[in-house]
Amino acid sequence: MLEGLADMAKQHPGPHVQAPAGHKAAHWWRVMCLTGVDYFSTLGYQPGIAALAAGLLSPIATIVLVIVTLLGALPVYRRVAQESPHGEGSIAMLERLLSFWQGKLFVLTLLGFAVTDFMITITLSAADASAHLVENPHVAGALGGRQVVITLILIALLGAVFLKGFGEAIGVAVVLVVVYLALNVVVVVNGLWHVLKAPHLFAAWTDALTAEHGNAFAMIGVALIVFPKLALGLSGFETGVAVMPHIEGDPADTEEKPTGRIRGTRHLLTTAAVIMSVFLITTSLITTLLIPKDDFKTGGPANGRALAYLAHQNLGSAFGTVYDLSTIAILWFAGASAMAGMLNLLPRYLPRYGMVPAWARAVRPMVIVLTLIGFLITWIFDANVDAQGGAYATGVLVLISSAAIAVTIAAHKAGQSRWLAGFAVISAVFLYTTAVNIAERPDGVKIGACFIGGIVLVSLLSRLKRSFELRVTAVVLDQTAERFVRDYTHRPLRLIANEPNSRDLAEYRDKMHQIRSDNDIPVEDDLVFVEVTVLDPSDFEAQLTVHGEVLHERYRVLALESSSVPNALAALLLRVRDLTGQQPHIYFEWTEGNPFTQFLRFFLFGQGEIAPVTREVLREAEPDRSRRPSVHVG
Repeated sequence: MLEGLADMAKQHPGPHVQAPAGHKAAHWWRVMCLTGVDYFSTLGYQPGIAALAAGLLSPIATIVLVIVTLLGALPVYRRVAQESPHGEGSIAMLERLLSFWQGKLFVLTLLGFAVTDFMITITLSAADASAHLVENPHVAGALGGRQVVITLILIALLGAVFLKGFGEAIGVAVVLVVVYLALNVVVVVNGLWHVLKAPHLFAAWTDALTAEHGNAFAMIGVALIVFPKLALGLSGFETGVAVMPHIEGDPADTEEKPTGRIRGTRHLLTTAAVIMSVFLITTSLITTLLIPKDDFKTGGPANGRALAYLAHQNLGSAFGTVYDLSTIAILWFAGASAMAGMLNLLPRYLPRYGMVPAWARAVRPMVIVLTLIGFLITWIFDANVDAQGGAYATGVLVLISSAAIAVTIAAHKAGQSRWLAGFAVISAVFLYTTAVNIAERPDGVKIGACFIGGIVLVSLLSRLKRSFELRVTAVVLDQTAERFVRDYTHRPLRLIANEPNSRDLAEYRDKMHQIRSDNDIPVEDDLVFVEVTVLDPSDFEAQLTVHGEVLHERYRVLALESSSVPNALAALLLRVRDLTGQQPHIYFEWTEGNPFTQFLRFFLFGQGEIAPVTREVLREAEPDRSRRPSVHVG
């Protein structure tokens, strides 16, 4: 269950910087199939959505969607892949803009929308697959009314695949995508043949368009207005970069510069976008021309399954049944790319922020947690596809908009004026699309807010619970500091905890006198100062580097930089004990102030009442009292 946890704990960017044991990277086209089960599976319902939203304008509105895909989303995410090659996506790019707690809360908000997108992808796709199964005329009598149960089973099976391993998930995805795309090629070619065989269909469509909208400019204007309703066709890009760590790079790749992985991801994004664009245009055309308008409406035979309708009507029941089975399978597995994305994203941030238990770095426990959340969402929404659609679109559009803003800022910092202008226009388009979608379907924001609130609440409670953990991954002493410590191999090291201010001679002289007086330390006993400077108190864990220096030609000082003073001091004391074999002593003075207020200062700013918190961190880290460093307060 916790396989690879020890190795993952050493890698702060996340568990897939170095692949877990038993996991091998795959060629980019195979990983494209993993993210493509989400992206390509939208063909199961996208033509029907376009027909309902745009009517006769469906092909033109779809062309607008394709233009936005190829000239907007694709360039954005190709840049994201370059800027964030370890799969953190646009979230990591935006994280660098803000520090301290505001940065952490900002990332948690974006993670909330990401989880909204990915979790609803899992539950909506499974619900849609179960709906296709329940509505199949051959099994409707036996399975009618059991859609929720079937959806729960499908989600459980998806979780089981990921419990087995990523290699199996990619293998299943390759088979499903290849079969599904091949069947869609047959349906599209057959549909185009029917259109060519009956040229009056195309003429009737163009005449109806002219009669309804008048001229081409009016058609384009209406298509731009209805475009936000087709935004689900953009759903595969964020997962495309989230699964980057699974892409095989060049032998010369390094974690700092994974050139081969970046190139493979760009191939993945471009190939998937081109394939999907071709299918979107051709399927919207044949479904608009060959399917009566009323059949798209709720309860109609083509509602939510336009291509399946054509497969049955034009290619016979046997082919139609095979197509139905393929559609059900890929819709079920569409959650695989979302699951892979979350397993890559969440362990990169939440453990590093101290906002989940340590076991969240391991893959299998996270799979179980996410599967249980999928069960809860399915139960709340009664496996209803339409009820989850708003949240799905909102999550997709917020993430794409954040990616567009991130690459715009990156282009500005790089001084690339042309890219800056282009990405600024793209950002405006996606922000407009997001705003329109939210205005029309505010339920998506409400659901997203629930995810955000849940993540923030659980994260803060977890951080609070883990406040007294020893959250230093390693203690590294420079040459001077190590020499100071080695001098105390045969006697205990006595440290004075000092909050650095002016660092002048008077500060150290007065502090030394005070500590000797408060604790009755003989003049002949040697004392070393230790000072901790708090950098970003919102960080949870990091490596601790100790610098030794001699000030005013007489006072030895160990200087540290950390996110928390008590944790840094506790880690240093334990490291000194292990190096010297002696139990060190540290001396504090009491801090004035309300104890509760001081604890909040420690929780939020890494300071507060240092002495008792240092002792508590040591108590949790070293249960053997006889080996625990001594804390003195005067």
